[in-house]
Amino acid sequence: MAPSPSNSVVTAIAGMTASRAAHTATLLPDGQVLIAGGFDAEHGLSSAELFDPATRTFSPTGPMSVARYSHTATLLPNGKVLIAGGYNGDYLSSAELYDPAARQFIPAGQMTVARHDQLAVLLSSGKVLLVGGVGVGYEFLSSAELYDPATGAFALTGSMATPREGHMLTLLADGRALITGGHQGRHSEIIIHASAEIYNPATGAFTPTGSMTLKRHKHDATLLSNGKVLISGGSDERDDRGAYRSAETYDPQTGIFTWAGNMTTARYKHQGTSVLLKDGRVLLMGGAASAELYDPATGVFNPLSTGTGAMRLFATTTLLPDGAVLLTGGYGPNIAASAKAWLFIP
Repeated sequence: MAPSPSNSVVTAIAGMTASRAAHTATLLPDGQVLIAGGFDAEHGLSSAELFDPATRTFSPTGPMSVARYSHTATLLPNGKVLIAGGYNGDYLSSAELYDPAARQFIPAGQMTVARHDQLAVLLSSGKVLLVGGVGVGYEFLSSAELYDPATGAFALTGSMATPREGHMLTLLADGRALITGGHQGRHSEIIIHASAEIYNPATGAFTPTGSMTLKRHKHDATLLSNGKVLISGGSDERDDRGAYRSAETYDPQTGIFTWAGNMTTARYKHQGTSVLLKDGRVLLMGGAASAELYDPATGVFNPLSTGTGAMRLFATTTLLPDGAVLLTGGYGPNIAASAKAWLFIP
């Protein structure tokens, strides 16, 4: 029997002040969303803007000190946002902080390694873990580092067993971090990983855990309310022609990945766009023209009757305080980076 469409809707709203893909979106303590960097049809962007949920409009803020895309943005316990790394024709080691009170970016030192396409997560200690990516000379990185807001310094921590780009990083309920999949190499030399690793903040070490049921890169990973992790989509060596519909879950208690059925459509390049809703379901909006909901209670993916109308790759999604979800930008096979924005209304 085919899944039943959801009554929830995705509706278009007034767009951003600039077209963007591979940008970041961060929910601030006051409920606004900071949109930073990315690339448009021609170059990387240093501009930033704020989305106000009360008016559903975007307005300029910032800008950053340099253009950057494929960077990371992490909300710190003090309410500031750490922007780190990225690419703009050069591999960037620089970092900066966005201060919502001053609506300005200020320098925040240098990472130990210049990198883009790294992933970052805020640990329970208040430090930020940054993992993998690509560095100078097209080097695929296994290294990781920590940013300490108390000192404003970056320092190396343990390294992964495998260099990874296009991977996912998920903070688990017990404070450890799960790293899944990704790739190293390019074109005919690309190697896509099914392997996964666990970072333990107590020891600063990465250790292997079970492997995924499929090798995946450019996939997504979402922590569920039950403590398991939903792994969705991604692709094989054929990139868009090999995009997956399949999903699986990771159980931190057993270290085992288990097949979790098929989505209603294939998705890839949707890292960070799957959102855990307040009712425990997962909204998947990126990497395809349609949207769908995953219900962990039933294990079923259900399509929404509305979507964005075109594939959105390297877009961003943000869960807003009222339970709505903001999707911004992205690009598609025949679509340049977009300024468009949408809201999911539960």
